[in-house]
Amino acid sequence: MTTLVNTSRRDFLRGSAGLALGIVASPALAQQAGPGRAGGEVAANAALAPNAFVRVGVDGTVTVVAKHLEMGQGVYTGLATIVAEELDADWSSVRVEAAPADAARYNNLFWGESQGTGGSTAIANSWEQLRKAGAAARAMLVQAAAQRWKVPASEITVAKGVASHVATNRRASFAELAADAGRLAVPQDVVLKDPKDFVYIGKATLPRLDARAKTDGTAIFTQDVHLPGMLTALVAHSPRFGARPKSFDATAARKVAGVVDVVQIPTGVAVLARDFWAAKSGRDALKVEWDESQAFRKGTDEILAEYRKLAGTPGKPARREGDADRALAGAAQVFAATYEFPYLAHAAMEPMNCVMRLGPQGCEVWNGEQFQTGDQFAVAGVLGLRPAQVRLNMLYAGGSFGRRANPWSDYVVETAHIVKATGGKAPVKLVWTREDDMRAGMYRPLFVHALEGALDAKGDVIGWRHRLVGQSILTGTAFENMLVKEGIDVTSVEGATTLPYAIPNLTVELHSPRLPVTVQWWRSVGSTHTAYATEVFIDELAAAAGRDPVEMRRALLAKHPRHRGVLDLAVEKAGWGRPLAAGQPGERRGRGVAVHESFGSFVAQVAEVTVKPDGSLRVDRVTCAVDCGIAINPDIVAAQMEGGLGYGLAAAMHSKITLADGVVEQSNFHDYVPLRMSEMPAVEVHIVASAAPPTGVGEPGTPVVAPAVANAVFAATGKRLRTLPFDTSPLNG
Repeated sequence: MTTLVNTSRRDFLRGSAGLALGIVASPALAQQAGPGRAGGEVAANAALAPNAFVRVGVDGTVTVVAKHLEMGQGVYTGLATIVAEELDADWSSVRVEAAPADAARYNNLFWGESQGTGGSTAIANSWEQLRKAGAAARAMLVQAAAQRWKVPASEITVAKGVASHVATNRRASFAELAADAGRLAVPQDVVLKDPKDFVYIGKATLPRLDARAKTDGTAIFTQDVHLPGMLTALVAHSPRFGARPKSFDATAARKVAGVVDVVQIPTGVAVLARDFWAAKSGRDALKVEWDESQAFRKGTDEILAEYRKLAGTPGKPARREGDADRALAGAAQVFAATYEFPYLAHAAMEPMNCVMRLGPQGCEVWNGEQFQTGDQFAVAGVLGLRPAQVRLNMLYAGGSFGRRANPWSDYVVETAHIVKATGGKAPVKLVWTREDDMRAGMYRPLFVHALEGALDAKGDVIGWRHRLVGQSILTGTAFENMLVKEGIDVTSVEGATTLPYAIPNLTVELHSPRLPVTVQWWRSVGSTHTAYATEVFIDELAAAAGRDPVEMRRALLAKHPRHRGVLDLAVEKAGWGRPLAAGQPGERRGRGVAVHESFGSFVAQVAEVTVKPDGSLRVDRVTCAVDCGIAINPDIVAAQMEGGLGYGLAAAMHSKITLADGVVEQSNFHDYVPLRMSEMPAVEVHIVASAAPPTGVGEPGTPVVAPAVANAVFAATGKRLRTLPFDTSPLNG
């Protein structure tokens, strides 16, 4: 094995005992004692290891083993906070290690027997599990102190890593008690704290555990991993979906200094070299002939034309209440609108990459590992190994937004094919450039939504028909049997089938055309488009009825107090109903609202916009209210709302993937435009006080901002924006 201690981004010490990554470390945890029993091989300084998630060392260090990937969302700090709270640890002594790939102990409890991070589940599925893990360790430390001092355990208090017995004025640190505690039986039942006694959870003062390492450059990402003899690989991919390599001429590529090998794999042709630039230069010199007999050649306009036709026909029923056809036929007023959404790239700041080494005992992988179980099985399948022979080292990831966890394990499997094709003669670091990931990656599906709404003579909504057209993410994957029912991919219609508004006659229908364009969940998945369609359309109905959009929503949400709670908080803090300050001459200003639930969390946002005389749009301010149950780390909750909001605003204002003759037209941030810092509005985040278990925050802030902004534009101009990204040309003048 190889030791990598990241003393700086480019200075590694190589040894022989696992992988140390600052606060992300030691796959040797695979030897740790399992849940419910003490003992076993653990890290050298660990005296107390009552379960798979907590270790207390002889130096008092508390190590929390994180089964979820830290990709910028703050999960390491959140998971550690839960443990530290129940343990009453000193926060300055808390460290985090990445768990090994071991679904038996580190499975995502919401996913059955699979280990992975996604769906904003990390904190939610770990909440009770980690509370019990921390409480068990605390109980053992207290019992050790009680036995040492010969006093009842009930008389011992613990605070900041120190056990105390007030009556006899005795104190002992975790460091002093850990060895004795480690010899005790692990309690099977533990008492958890009353939330009123929390000292860490819900407080905004804890520093993030990964902040220093990411600031000073000691945090290890895949790009920082360097193994002896390692080769860097870049792959030439087909410019069209469905094409495969037919033949290639590597003569020129092999003449590039540093190029070591060129091999064909199922997805393309890989060039291996001693460094990145040699590999890239070699790839640029390749001549590849592609078999395009099965290649996809349609462009975005053709796809949209087909989708629009489908949207005019009945689809498979996803939700049906009452009789929407009858309500529409007999309504006082009927309104219709169509909304269109492009393909979107994930555009994580760290493109896809993976390091892999094949040895006599199996395979070892280093990457920002988001889906351990799927990747472990996929790599094993390519290399002819048992999954247990594939050892995964989870590093930091520079973002993902869903990209690193896909059912095909695409870039990880690609690395395995390269290693296999080269006979495992050297470790391989596969690097995808931004252009690779933009043009040969995975995309949020393109969707068309057609909605019809019926109003009665009083202006009440009595009918609603919603037809969606877009590719299924799950069909043809291992998740199909679980999440595709009667032809309905739940990720396509979430947010539409769960519409909370009290509408007596409601129908949701789905068309799922099959295209070879590779699609994948994208931050907030189906809600990325359903929230926009439903929240803009409900606004359109409110305007048609002459009703305030907040008042109409409140009336329709009478049976959904958490939706109403965030709506009321957001509009209160935003000053809904008060006039906006006037802009410059010729500018028009407006305020809009949207509310949506995703991943168990409820979010409302009020956007304030300025539309200039030339039609250009500036988002000035967004007031966000979120109900995510107990806010473990309020600062992180606020940061995730801000980040999710910015990500969603980029898709509303700029970002799109388009095809021409089957070829993706965008390649980097010059033509797949992210939100710029100068475009980020002022954001206020207000968290609803709650005693409910925590829910997701990584994604729920994303879907709400675009409809809130679109509704604000209507308030300012009287014009609707029904296509993303916004076409603001009709706003001119």
